[in-house]
Amino acid sequence: MPEILSVKNLKKYFTKKGSSGKETIRVADGVSFSINSGETLVLAGESGSGKTTIARLILRAIEPDSGTINFDGEEITNQHEHLKKIRIGCQMVHQDPYASINPRMTILDIVREPLEINSIRNKTERNNLALQALSQVKLEPVEEIATKYPHMLSGGQRQRVAIARAIVTRPKIIIADEPVSMLDVSVRIGVLELMKELQEKLGISFLYITHDLATANYIGHRIAILYLGKIVETGPINEILSSPSHPYTQALIDSISDPDPDNLQRDRKIRINDPLDINVYQGCRFRARCPYAIEKCKQEPELEEISDKRQVACFVKIN
Repeated sequence: MPEILSVKNLKKYFTKKGSSGKETIRVADGVSFSINSGETLVLAGESGSGKTTIARLILRAIEPDSGTINFDGEEITNQHEHLKKIRIGCQMVHQDPYASINPRMTILDIVREPLEINSIRNKTERNNLALQALSQVKLEPVEEIATKYPHMLSGGQRQRVAIARAIVTRPKIIIADEPVSMLDVSVRIGVLELMKELQEKLGISFLYITHDLATANYIGHRIAILYLGKIVETGPINEILSSPSHPYTQALIDSISDPDPDNLQRDRKIRINDPLDINVYQGCRFRARCPYAIEKCKQEPELEEISDKRQVACFVKIN
């Protein structure tokens, strides 16, 4: 399969004022991954790990400090002439369906807007494409939905509108940033099924950003585990979730809720320690919280292959 997106050694640091003076936050610190055509890569990690910032770097909403971004065979880092290409061919679905669409616009105007901004087709064709996109995300009856305003729809319907807006330009990849985390549990599966169906029909690739490994396992092909701006484990999602090698991946899996009512009273232990007061950027990022840390963890581990298509940055390797 052809490679659609490739990120290599992407770095972005922010400086903020702390109690002891200026503090540097390494939101992305040498992040590298690639996504093939028709594939879903899950970028997983807890809040504050840098997932959304990486999405914004890819879309060039903010500029990287260093590193390269290649989209559909062309490098777009610092190449302003290629910005239009990625902003048509790479779309984003945000976490909050209530804040990501304009409440003063009709649904038709919202979905049609990317076509107008990028001067794609004429007005009649834009309307037809927008109505077609609404039909593809199963918002029926299309003509009636198109005349409504966002406040007249449910949260799940609004997220479908956001997905329709994302697919209307026929993108090659969609960045989905926690797309179901703010939806009722009862409608999440419907949105995930829709995304899988669109991928099969339109050949769209997804960068699926989440902290929820349960939904990640349902939709993803490969996974990259991100911790404090560093990818600590990556590979086929089924292998990693069934047999994690990094202690942080194990802790994320431990935190998944158990739907079995027979286990309701069973003690569950998340294998993670209270953080030590140490510089997290010296040595392994996770050693301040790792229950398996050893003396060698004061050095920074690099991602290394442990099997075909699988890499982990850990000296201990729990499995």
